[in-house]
Amino acid sequence: MGAKSEISQRLKSAVDKVEMEVKENYPDELARLVMSKLRNIIRNLNFSTFKKSVAIYVSPVFEKVLYLDIPVQEKIIVDGSFEIRDLLYSKKEMQQYLVLILSGKFSKVYLGSASMFTKVKSNVPDHIAAFRNEPKERVANFSDPAYRKEMLLKKFIHHTDEGLSFLLHAYPFPVFVMGTKKMLGYFNSITKNAKHIADYIHGNYTDMNERELLTTLKPYLDNWKKIKMESLRHQLENAAGSGKLAIGINDVWKQASQHRGRLLIIEKNFRCSGEQGCREDLINMPVDSYSRFSYVKDAVDDVIEKVLEDGGDVEFVEDGLLKDYRHISLIQHY
Repeated sequence: MGAKSEISQRLKSAVDKVEMEVKENYPDELARLVMSKLRNIIRNLNFSTFKKSVAIYVSPVFEKVLYLDIPVQEKIIVDGSFEIRDLLYSKKEMQQYLVLILSGKFSKVYLGSASMFTKVKSNVPDHIAAFRNEPKERVANFSDPAYRKEMLLKKFIHHTDEGLSFLLHAYPFPVFVMGTKKMLGYFNSITKNAKHIADYIHGNYTDMNERELLTTLKPYLDNWKKIKMESLRHQLENAAGSGKLAIGINDVWKQASQHRGRLLIIEKNFRCSGEQGCREDLINMPVDSYSRFSYVKDAVDDVIEKVLEDGGDVEFVEDGLLKDYRHISLIQHY
């Protein structure tokens, strides 16, 4: 989405670096062939894809261009072979989370990153006044003003939590809830989104601007790796409960081949060879005498590519964390 002239200049600089490395490490004829193919690919790049990044693979016999929905750090690899997971290791670590600010009168929700906040709207009113004229429950002591005020507050928080549920479908990120001890106590007792709550932060934050809120949150974001792992675990559980989770290489391969992949989660060092089945969405574990025409060296690498090409995302976790999911799982589109 950047200016074409700026991207073109960065590509030219990258090609110059590639050419220098290729000429130093490979025979002239191979170097000329590869560089000719690379320049031709760059001349024909599509600058109107609305994607966030591009990955280019080229060799004397192979070439491929991937337009990706994930941001990556610029990286050049000159080697005898490549794995698609090398691309994921260059993925920019994005801190994405939701911040819910509660007061006795209103609520605010922000989509947060490492450097900025963006206010987002849910599908419910964000001010308590919207619920004052709703029909009163038939309760014996509803004439008590203090009781009536408390019931109104709880109703407001209940609707706020429903709005948060709606937002979490679009933004399945960890949530920080900020407010006074009383408001957070009410929210904690009512919320149906407890699994998504990364932390409760006590205090009065209603008059803080976005920069001040970001500063307040910084100590809580320092342990982002742990927060992210918890968020991934909850997403897996929710997807399993909704029937939208593929587990194990066979099921994951099938769903990815049918373009259903939203988020692929893999243990870092999990690899699996396979053999292409009779249909594109089927893969079998190889036998001793396999056909070199249907043999898949690393089915995990192929699945990663399928998910990325369909606009999905990929996350690696430490080995052993997905033992209950047979080392690989795919969250499908809802």
